[in-house]
Amino acid sequence: MKDTLILNARMINDGRITEEDVWIRNGRIEQIGSNLSAKPADLVIDAAEKVLMPGMIDDQVHFREPGATHKGDLYTESRAAVAGGITSFMDMPNTNPLTVTLEALENKYTVAAQKSLANYAFYLGATNDNIDVIRALDPKQACGIKVFMGASTGNMLVDKEEALEAIFRDAPILVATHCEDTPIILANEQAFREQFGEDVPMESHPEIRSEEACFRSSSFAVDLAERHGTRLHVLHLSTAREMKLFQKGPLDNKRITAEACVHHLFFDDSDYEQKQAFIKCNPAIKSRMDRDAIRQALKDGRIDVIGTDHAPHTLDEKCNSYFSAPAGLPLVQYALPMVLEMYHDQLLSLELIVEKTSHGPARLFNIPDRGYIREGYWADLALVDLNKRERVEREDVRYKCGWSPVEGQVFRSTIESTFINGHLAYHQGKLDDSTLGQRLTFNR
Repeated sequence: MKDTLILNARMINDGRITEEDVWIRNGRIEQIGSNLSAKPADLVIDAAEKVLMPGMIDDQVHFREPGATHKGDLYTESRAAVAGGITSFMDMPNTNPLTVTLEALENKYTVAAQKSLANYAFYLGATNDNIDVIRALDPKQACGIKVFMGASTGNMLVDKEEALEAIFRDAPILVATHCEDTPIILANEQAFREQFGEDVPMESHPEIRSEEACFRSSSFAVDLAERHGTRLHVLHLSTAREMKLFQKGPLDNKRITAEACVHHLFFDDSDYEQKQAFIKCNPAIKSRMDRDAIRQALKDGRIDVIGTDHAPHTLDEKCNSYFSAPAGLPLVQYALPMVLEMYHDQLLSLELIVEKTSHGPARLFNIPDRGYIREGYWADLALVDLNKRERVEREDVRYKCGWSPVEGQVFRSTIESTFINGHLAYHQGKLDDSTLGQRLTFNR
């Protein structure tokens, strides 16, 4: 492990912007201050004119391993994440086999230890009949329990009320939910089939995966959590109407928190005409009014963290008609530049972006020694050039699926470097996976 000295950085941390030097030793931040240039270091980086922030902690990804590694895997997708300034990720359980047993959960940790360039954690999945597994879970063993309260893969849909009551009552750790009402969606699909046959326009997706489908499910989840005192985290909110379900203010005293994903902040329904299935995801990207309401909710504290829901599919799969094209977007490589566009548009401050992408996730999931630039913390850092433009070309995409929904986009920021536990894992377009990431720990 090389000791590193970062000089003259414009540091975004703890709600402040200061010019600092950062000295990294043995993977951790040894000292922060001015005039540290005399400190011994194997590597010195002059960060003048650059922004140094804690790396993004992504609370929701689908890296497709095991079971769908033709789309992505822990090696390829973690490398893409690191190239995008993401230093830690939390992977979802709808794999094959499903991550719904403690053995399957630990098997994923074993594979990640051999492959992942970023730090990692995994969710245990809930089903209609694995409540005994959930009760037996060590709170330090997983980042959360994932409940699909909407259409999903295989046996992952939890649609029995008695099962949901037991999960919300007995879960030993945070419950994270995907909230869409399946009966509403099925009825909408049937109505659009009757009108269009199998050739349903992609622009109909937000009407099929409708506001009502989202609100009915998310309001039910919030009601369950309030009745049982559950630590609930509602994922990828997509409608203005849902914002009223969540309290304003800091997340620290909340039992119910909420996530927004980068694509729901960046795109709106006018983009379907050009992007088609490349932005088909669940829940659907909806209207500009919905997008703007979610942005506002970030500012007033109703939304607590920003994630990606990175979910790659092959190009061939995506180039299909409405019912055949799968839902999900690959996002980790460009998620932080997408969010930083809102800084350039003077919609979000850098301090708020860091709160929602780094500080907030670390506190929400009780992750020690990460998510901040503090002495003694692991050096998980992203160095960003806010003045260097980058055009996204397909040949630059690092996902195994080989495409991106933001191809052709010119971002006004570039990820210069990413440090994982003090290791310079990405620098000026080049990855170094000689040192792998670590399993995330949880103070619970």
